[in-house]
Amino acid sequence: MKIVIVGGGKIGYFTAKSLTENGHDVRLIERKRDTCQKIANELDIPVYFGDGTTVEALALAGVEQADVFVAVAGNDADNLVSAQLAKQKFGVRKVVARANNPKNLETIKALGADIAVSSTQIITELIEAEVESRDLRLLATLNRGEAGVNELTVPDGWEQSGITLRELELPRNCVIIARVRKGKMEIPRGDTTIESGDHITAVVHKKHIKDFIKVFS
Repeated sequence: MKIVIVGGGKIGYFTAKSLTENGHDVRLIERKRDTCQKIANELDIPVYFGDGTTVEALALAGVEQADVFVAVAGNDADNLVSAQLAKQKFGVRKVVARANNPKNLETIKALGADIAVSSTQIITELIEAEVESRDLRLLATLNRGEAGVNELTVPDGWEQSGITLRELELPRNCVIIARVRKGKMEIPRGDTTIESGDHITAVVHKKHIKDFIKVFS
């Protein structure tokens, strides 16, 4: 794929490095001349000295030919403008933009980016998920972390042991998809019982992790 990145800081540098190593055609725009020279020498990719919030700089880097555009400058306003231009002026199919402040995520998405990411938010959510789900084991994430496939062992002495899945009051956006008892797995139905010691696998929306854990506490 042809990928244009705006911003030659640490995130931009390592994103360009990783994508280049994976065989993609990467170009980068950076407004600091010495940084441009450093990245061009180390990564051996085309690096353009210019302002990624201008049509001229984006056109020079060939944004109209890009499959993916990535705005990861240190300033959210710059990333917003770059993303808008890439999407609306140059018609890039996939636009990714960084939000240093998580409060700007929705604005950046609404005004141009297909995907808006915040490292601050990601780190915060990971920490909160770890604290909230000590009794869970995350097996996979869905839709960029919006939900997770989690495994939980029903604790000894669980007061609802023996209840059927139909009777179990689960939170919204939560589905139990497997039960393992004494090494034997079952895809549960409404009349499947849940007992202490069972290993259950469930798809749980991140907003309902706490409520899901409470059911089995």
